[in-house]
Amino acid sequence: MLKLLFALLSKSKRKTLTDEEAIAEYIKTQNNYYFEILYNRYSSKIFGKCLTLLKDEYKAQDATQDIMMKILLNLSKFSGKSKFSTWVYSITYNFCIDYIRKGKKDKSVLLDDISVLSDVEDEVSDKFLLEIKLEQLKVILEKINVEDKAILLMKYMDGMSIRDIAAIKNKSESAIKMKIKRAKEKFVKTYDSAYKNLN
Repeated sequence: MLKLLFALLSKSKRKTLTDEEAIAEYIKTQNNYYFEILYNRYSSKIFGKCLTLLKDEYKAQDATQDIMMKILLNLSKFSGKSKFSTWVYSITYNFCIDYIRKGKKDKSVLLDDISVLSDVEDEVSDKFLLEIKLEQLKVILEKINVEDKAILLMKYMDGMSIRDIAAIKNKSESAIKMKIKRAKEKFVKTYDSAYKNLN
């Protein structure tokens, strides 16, 4: 009876572990229970992001499994410099972008001619993006390239900071500001060509 009580207390304690504590316990013990905590917290979020980028449920399911496997195999490499969720989303976005690049050989995605500016003026208002109707937003996001789509989702759907996005993309913060600025400009241009006559 005492063993059962201890096991129940131990299990309830594990459920309250932070991501970092679960990682440390998994690395120390190799007990799959600790990775299951992380799996349960993140797999549905990863699937949602994969579905948004890959636009196919089966591909998104396969990608989610591949990403979770990649996370498991690289867990010891997580340095803790950023939040674990940022690290997970970095792997997710990069996996999906690579998947699309390999599948489509989209030359517009492969171009990375960002000229880095020390201070970028944001000419497209965030208010414009936030006030667009959901149906129109979905249509425009499908029309722009995956790099622009990913960076806009990171900034406006995930609410990531410029610093977090810079860490994910392995770019400077000024380069990320320029990427966001250009992605917003392309978004607005695409929006105008699709909906200008309707407004």
